[in-house]
Amino acid sequence: MIETNYYMKNLIITFCLALLSCSAGAQTKPEDAPYKKDPHMPDFNIQLADSSFFTKAQLPNTYDYTIIIYFSPDCGHCQHTAKELVKKMDSLKNTFFVFVAYKTLDEVGGFASYYGLDKFANVRVGRDPKYFVPSFFRVTRTPFVVVYNKKGLLEKVYDPETGEVPEASDLVALVNKK
Repeated sequence: MIETNYYMKNLIITFCLALLSCSAGAQTKPEDAPYKKDPHMPDFNIQLADSSFFTKAQLPNTYDYTIIIYFSPDCGHCQHTAKELVKKMDSLKNTFFVFVAYKTLDEVGGFASYYGLDKFANVRVGRDPKYFVPSFFRVTRTPFVVVYNKKGLLEKVYDPETGEVPEASDLVALVNKK
């Protein structure tokens, strides 16, 4: 009985969040996304698994690129992306990754641990408690991948809404172009 109540509660919460998401999407159009008006990297603030916060100001300036990936731990494409990126991490040493989700810290931390993302110095995985990142980019599907250059200027957007989900090899090619 307790287990049934737990699942019903989660189902109702998920349904309400889906309704809120749909109504928010109806009010704002992806073409009005702030990133389309300003190519500079936004001032994000994500909460890491240890409850500390990581901000744009803390990004190391030693990397040629920063890739922000908005994901969901239960998304199959996101899981595939994480698994493939870990395999290619030797070719991505010039890139800093910021994985961002809205799920709980336990879910986000579990994702980072399961895929080994937490073992890399050039990766931060956290949650966005203020829902800033998906609002800024008008994310409708995951994984939503954004690539910024060393100057913090937008290089490329991979939006699954338009059918663009990058393979790890696509990102390797982009950040290692000469």
